[in-house]
Amino acid sequence: MSKVIANMSMSLDGFIADPADGIDRLFGWMGSGDVEVPTAVEWATFRMSPASAEYMRTSMESVGALITGRHLFDITQGWGGTHPLGVPIVVVTHREAPADWPHTETFTFTGGVEEAVEAATKAAGDKDVVVASAKIAQQCLDAGLLDAVHIDLVPVLLGSGVRWFENLGKSPVQFGDPTVIEGNGVTHLAYEVTKRA
Repeated sequence: MSKVIANMSMSLDGFIADPADGIDRLFGWMGSGDVEVPTAVEWATFRMSPASAEYMRTSMESVGALITGRHLFDITQGWGGTHPLGVPIVVVTHREAPADWPHTETFTFTGGVEEAVEAATKAAGDKDVVVASAKIAQQCLDAGLLDAVHIDLVPVLLGSGVRWFENLGKSPVQFGDPTVIEGNGVTHLAYEVTKRA
């Protein structure tokens, strides 16, 4: 059965980006090893430790769709039309889709998280849906739509920046025991949501 999973690289002090939306210090683990992990795009081939490479391959194979917010879509310029996962993308936005956006076959623009999860679940089939946006993950968790949280925990303290779950409307949220995979420069943690507020 497919799941809706929030996944981010995060600093030890809970940030997923620096104050300028920079992520360089949080994604170094994707280039810290000898095992090559290709993606759906030529510009994003990773080189990881064996443990992280196995984790990444398994994760990528299980994903059938991705949900993001408009802010991340704009920052990445829509990944040039193809996300490294190579799956359909659902963008949650209160603005209209860019008028000249040519990639309508793989990108869907929706107005809310419920609609986004429904569209992404349909597109994913029996595979998982990944939520790659702090605000959208928070909204999904508040709406009871998130099944799991996967954290790529990076041993750095950013001190300030964008927090992942800073503005939850409904808390506390209880998680189960983690699955733990140790990589180079990262610890991969997977938690199932067990109880929502």
